[in-house]
Amino acid sequence: MLYEDIKKANVQAMKDKDVVARSFYSVLLNKIMLENIKKREKGGEVDDSDIANILQKTIKELDEEKDNYAKVGNSEEVASIARQIEIAKGYLPKQLTAEEIKEVILSLEDRSVPSVMKHFKANYNGKCDMKLVQEVLKSL
Repeated sequence: MLYEDIKKANVQAMKDKDVVARSFYSVLLNKIMLENIKKREKGGEVDDSDIANILQKTIKELDEEKDNYAKVGNSEEVASIARQIEIAKGYLPKQLTAEEIKEVILSLEDRSVPSVMKHFKANYNGKCDMKLVQEVLKSL
């Protein structure tokens, strides 16, 4: 499971005294634990697709943070955040391309926005960017 891989990588980062990776894994594990608490209240457990969603949100947050540091000229933090983004991307499953998303949408009977979004959320959760799905759908 992805969670176990992340925990092992966190321990390895501690052994290697890798401050950047260690801080990233700490934040990520906290987010996963919070999601797990929410899921347990509803009687569920965190799975790999939930972790992939957390990773995607974290990458978006880190991108925004990196842009802000770049605006003020803090190149050291920009490099640190870029490394954290690369670490996060290493755990994401292969993402669907715009062309693959288009093929899936064209194979559906009902191509209304709610129906398509529901289909992708149910079947491709964590394997595609929902914003990209929406853009592809609008272009059809």
